[in-house]
Amino acid sequence: MSEIIIEHSKATQAENKVYKKITTRLIPFLILCYFFAYLDRVNVGFAKLHMQDALGFSNTVYGLGAGIFFIGYFIFELPSNLLMQKFGPRFWIARIMVTWAALSAAMMFVTTPTSFYVLRFLLGVAEAGFFPGIVFYLTLWFPSWRSARTLGLFILVTPLSTIIGSPLSGLILKLFEDVGGLHNWQWLFLIEAIPSFILAFVVLRYLDNDVKSAKWLTDAEKDIVIRDLAKDLENKRLANNGKIDGSLKSMLRNPYVWLLSLIFFCFNIGYYGINFWLPSIIKTSGVNDDFLIGLLAALPYVFGAAVMVWNSRHSDLKQERRWHIAIPAIIGCIGLVLSAYCSGSTFWMMAWICLAMCGTLALIPTYISLPGAILSGTAAAAGIAVVNSIGNLAGFFGPTVLGWLKDQTGRTDMGLYILAGFILLCAPLIFTIPARLANPQKSPDLKQ
Repeated sequence: MSEIIIEHSKATQAENKVYKKITTRLIPFLILCYFFAYLDRVNVGFAKLHMQDALGFSNTVYGLGAGIFFIGYFIFELPSNLLMQKFGPRFWIARIMVTWAALSAAMMFVTTPTSFYVLRFLLGVAEAGFFPGIVFYLTLWFPSWRSARTLGLFILVTPLSTIIGSPLSGLILKLFEDVGGLHNWQWLFLIEAIPSFILAFVVLRYLDNDVKSAKWLTDAEKDIVIRDLAKDLENKRLANNGKIDGSLKSMLRNPYVWLLSLIFFCFNIGYYGINFWLPSIIKTSGVNDDFLIGLLAALPYVFGAAVMVWNSRHSDLKQERRWHIAIPAIIGCIGLVLSAYCSGSTFWMMAWICLAMCGTLALIPTYISLPGAILSGTAAAAGIAVVNSIGNLAGFFGPTVLGWLKDQTGRTDMGLYILAGFILLCAPLIFTIPARLANPQKSPDLKQ
């Protein structure tokens, strides 16, 4: 008996060692790539502080332009993820990064609402497939019982983009006004697009398409991962009553794909509404210095990042998903409601926004692990894309509704209450997915 325990311990140590090696190789680099992708997506929130007055845009025009990004994203995300399977992750990720960098830089030439809408739409088309492509890419390296913590590390880039990017954006706005005859918001778009263009060429040399092509893994290490991925596929088959179909058709017929899409849609209406409007909400509360606005906008993401990492690791430790999504959604709703109620006070508004961000960020990696845990093969690639594209379509409605309500009422509190209600809906909806599908299905002999 003791010999069996010793052998099991050695096997577990070998597993942990190889996954630590893969994590160290892939995650920091993918974080760096997505950092600039996310920054190029949301820096329009900081550009608004000066761009709106310079070009004479209304809040409705800004909200529509910020949100129309997600229309292009929605239309092209599924085709993009399927093309990634055809051309390979390495080439397709590099292609995405080159095109979004060029279009993000082109935002500096916006002069009319039409050009604003067109470039934001094309930026969504260019970036479509990047995030779900990375999520699918990680399913080629990590089994589902390790997915939440891995995604938690990768999605750490979301708060990091704001923690670092907000002060950086504020500093660029402060230092680059009228430099070279350009407005500070024009410099913002140009400067923050350059790293993405450079990194695209690094991707071609650094990333491998899958475990088998990774020269930095030994044959024994590859065997461990391949065995675990095979076991993961078998667990999915057992969870689906012995049947598993990895085809595109099976994905489209799977009701849980559409349910996951609805949940992510509700979540993102709230999340992107906060994300795009936070700098303006802070300014409305009485803060006028661009750099200080950047620092304050970063603060909620500092707290949210810490809670997100803890929640994803705890979800893997307990091998449980639904409560680790529902509880953060409730916390996010409460924080957002209280921030709207206290909008007249910068201190209390920021305190409750911090609570809201702790809840909303905490559920993301645990939630994002679900499509890859339920589906496999082409169905997984397509399902992840469908869930993410429909969910991100909410990024059009959140900023647009908040902008329209701001123009109609002169206030943002009513819009924040509506966003909070959508986040709250995630809690009851997640329990409509059976635990046998939502929770990881790791057999006892492979427990950590």
